[in-house]
Amino acid sequence: MLINELISVYETERQESPKTLNDLLDYFQKKYIAGDIDIKSYRDIYNFLHQQGATSAHEYV
Repeated sequence: MLINELISVYETERQESPKTLNDLLDYFQKKYIAGDIDIKSYRDIYNFLHQQGATSAHEYV
């Protein structure tokens, strides 16, 4: 999975660039919760972004 692919999906829908990796993670978490992506895809994205240094807002609790 390439970061450019994730950014492209984000930019296409949001009409702006993500400011941080955390923005990307939050975006894909919302897509998962809304049922727009399946659990396997979400886990792959989560793990990839987490390895790149992204943290979920839920991890701060």
